[in-house]
Amino acid sequence: MYQKKLETDIRCPLEYGLELFGGKWKSRVICVLNEKGTLRYSGIRKEMLNITDAVLAATLKELIHDDLVVRRQYNEIPPRVEYALTEKGKSVVPILQSICKWAGIFQRGNSEKVMTQCQRCDFNR
Repeated sequence: MYQKKLETDIRCPLEYGLELFGGKWKSRVICVLNEKGTLRYSGIRKEMLNITDAVLAATLKELIHDDLVVRRQYNEIPPRVEYALTEKGKSVVPILQSICKWAGIFQRGNSEKVMTQCQRCDFNR
């Protein structure tokens, strides 16, 4: 497994927040789970475009490690695993909506590539 050569040096609460929900995929997974609720891996994968299985699995592991997402495994045949936002994960949603609102004011992009969740987001209109 990959190990960083240097320890993370977080000196500011903003850096901590961006470490937890920043990046290309974490915020997208949070938005999908916020809108759809509890989903299986395949349900998340279906909502996320252009993400590989390896990246999605790694992103989910990081979100679980940071207590933003909970993974529930049911001992059934076939096995069933579901993912949902924790309370900490739900508390991030208003922050992401504020960023979305701000970005919507200044972004000049192609609305066809906007995620389904973003198209329905009240803050993005």
